Amino acid sequence: MDMQSLINVAVGVVLAVGGWLARELWGAVKELRADLRQLEIDLPSNYIRKDEFQEGIKELKEICRQIFDKVDGLERRKADK
Repeated sequence: MDMQSLINVAVGVVLAVGGWLARELWGAVKELRADLRQLEIDLPSNYIRKDEFQEGIKELKEICRQIFDKVDGLERRKADK
């Protein structure tokens, strides 16, 4: 086998591996794009919106205030004894 044939085979193998790698990367990018599109669709329905979260936090704050008011009342009654 002469040198030119050896170079041709080596270049062919390198190009084949490079082509396979490029095809795999292209497929992976397509899948990622599809997943991202699906995520954009599902995200608003699966997670709580900011305004709903703020309403829930307000309710929790009010409950905590009521509890702390009761605890303060108990402390004052005990201090009066």
